[in-house]
Amino acid sequence: MNGKLIVFSAPSGSGKTTLVHHLLSVSSLNLAFSVSATSRELRGNEVDGKDYYFISNEAFDDLIAKDSFVEWEEVYKDTKYGTLTKEIERLWKAGKNVIFDIDVVGGLNIKKQFPDETLAIFVQPPAISDLKKRLEARGTETPEKIEMRLNKAKEELAYTKDFDVILINDDLDKAKKVAQYLVKGFLTSEEEEE
Repeated sequence: MNGKLIVFSAPSGSGKTTLVHHLLSVSSLNLAFSVSATSRELRGNEVDGKDYYFISNEAFDDLIAKDSFVEWEEVYKDTKYGTLTKEIERLWKAGKNVIFDIDVVGGLNIKKQFPDETLAIFVQPPAISDLKKRLEARGTETPEKIEMRLNKAKEELAYTKDFDVILINDDLDKAKKVAQYLVKGFLTSEEEEE
């Protein structure tokens, strides 16, 4: 029996990672984090195998050729992200429900492949101006990278209609409570149907 898949997608800086970390701390949800693979460089305090599997572009392309991904996307030029099939299988085998912190197209691809097992939540910032402030406050990227992320965010907002739920993150404590309520409801309703 496979577990469930909880997808959190959002423009960079919307707070999806914070929400995912909060949900992982709620033991009753029985969640495990799906570590994505990426071809980008490690940033700040990130840890290989915990935050991402950091691999070269060449190794990423080899895995694509071997059909090793459930989904993958070149999110930015020469920067690929993807979900390895073996990662989901590993977590399901451990009896866990899998939670994703993933780009918008990748999240929708997972929903498309596992429609009945997936709850897809789009985390939306109150406004693009809020997103810019959050990205600048991180202090990890150049103004050019921030501008690139903001342009990408505008494109990603067009996909909100394809998600099961849009969660507006204008108050983090409230967003955490709503996210927990949504995930618990999804997991509970699925158990009752079985």
